[in-house]
Amino acid sequence: MFSRERILNLLLGLLLAACITRLWLMPLPSSFWVDEMATVFVVQHGPHHPSFAVAPQVPDSIYYQLPRASQRLFGFSEIAYRLPSVLLMGIALFCIARLSARLIHPGAAWFAVFVCLSMRGINDQAADARPYALGTCIAASSLWFLIRWLDSGHWRDAALFIATAALLWRVHLLFWPFYVVLSVYAVTRLLRHETRPGWLPTIAVFAVLGLTLLPVMIDAISLFRQATAHVIVALPTLRDLRISLKFGLILICGGGAFVLSRLFHWPRGPVAVGLSPMALIAAWWLVQPLALFAVSSVTGSSMFVARYLYLGLPGAVLAATLAAACFIPPDWWKPLAVVFAAGVLLMLGQWLQRWPMHHGSDWRLAAHTVDRWAGNDPDTPVLCPSPFIEARPPVWQPSYALPGFLYCHLPVYPFRGKPYLLPFDDSPEAERYALSLADGPLSRSGRFLIYGGFGNVRYWRNWLSIQPQFSTWHRERLGLFGDVLVELFEKPHPARTTPPVTTPPVTTPPVTTPPVTTPPVTTPPVTTPPVTTPPRPSV
Repeated sequence: MFSRERILNLLLGLLLAACITRLWLMPLPSSFWVDEMATVFVVQHGPHHPSFAVAPQVPDSIYYQLPRASQRLFGFSEIAYRLPSVLLMGIALFCIARLSARLIHPGAAWFAVFVCLSMRGINDQAADARPYALGTCIAASSLWFLIRWLDSGHWRDAALFIATAALLWRVHLLFWPFYVVLSVYAVTRLLRHETRPGWLPTIAVFAVLGLTLLPVMIDAISLFRQATAHVIVALPTLRDLRISLKFGLILICGGGAFVLSRLFHWPRGPVAVGLSPMALIAAWWLVQPLALFAVSSVTGSSMFVARYLYLGLPGAVLAATLAAACFIPPDWWKPLAVVFAAGVLLMLGQWLQRWPMHHGSDWRLAAHTVDRWAGNDPDTPVLCPSPFIEARPPVWQPSYALPGFLYCHLPVYPFRGKPYLLPFDDSPEAERYALSLADGPLSRSGRFLIYGGFGNVRYWRNWLSIQPQFSTWHRERLGLFGDVLVELFEKPHPARTTPPVTTPPVTTPPVTTPPVTTPPVTTPPVTTPPVTTPPRPSV
């Protein structure tokens, strides 16, 4: 006989395997998106390629060693580049489960795991060839080692804490707010006398950590002066901040647990969560979005990008788990985790697609479409606006050397045809160049294509459509590729001459109606004149 506990563990294990397979593994073969193709460029051309002079922050990460190693082992493919992120997010998930058991309740681990899997931001990291999964893994690991050191005072844990925390800022330059989270937790425990090491050892450990971060801080300050050149989003509003704090998730978990507690008449006991765990959860949840919101508002250079906020998502997960803990009895954690996991799998599985997409950008299929329409003519013009905001004059030039970072998507998914490079957005220099193309190779060709991001392609399609050279040309959008577009311009074919088709005349015989006589009233005969249908004109 299987006990209730064994059945629940079996169900939870199966549901975890199903969620990982559907949400993390099955999107791996899908097309790279723009930033992932930048990863490919860094790996294949090195971080010192001269085209990175316009964006030195792009290759400045220890992360790229992982996809480089994976490519050496498994060759070049989307799966090979994304596999390190899957493994790193698996470790991060394990650490978050351990942290929830340590900070909230021993039975909350499974529930926290499936709350993680309910967040698209966490699932996106797992199938993304970018540094964010590594950052989440290192952040969760450094917190775990900090807690162990403050609990035990073992210097091995202190060394592991320093090593992991020192790596975090080297993963991404916008991960610096997390050091506030570490400091808040350590100071809270020291003030409450909940640590084995006292103030002096703790200050010493954080001082060593600070020394290891000095070189990164110097680089970050120098790069911050160029921040305005890399802004890709508008300044955040209070609504953006509210959305980033994931109040909806916390309300669903806490409110749902409250409703169930009323339905099943669960006894409500005190939540045994101390002030120090609550301070850690609140800091992990709030610091990253609040810090980037404040810096963006003060400097006028927006850093409030969704993927830069990923580091705070586990804090939101723990906040949602803590909200649910106010109402869930100890023996109900696992049954509720089963129900929650089934809902996650049902709602986020993208079941209308056999193979879910990792991102809403199908550059691979778009490039194959360009290749098919270019045919066997290698001179078919293909206008390629850059997907990177740094592609502006004077950095952008029509003679921009390829391969280069600003057009790193072209070698990843190559196509036949002759690329003509356009900048990210409009400028007088860009319009002069586009006009020379319109008067030259585009007019001479019978066909050309525009290939790139949705907004970039739409602008140049509209601009070219009003040029007199193409007023009679056929225009067509080719396929659906998410936020990637391929537009076709094609010269109309000469009108074909079709010989006239002659149809013999059709004559309808006359129709005569006999006279109608009704006694005793005599009606004169009614005669209908013959109706003749005229011959049909020749076509």
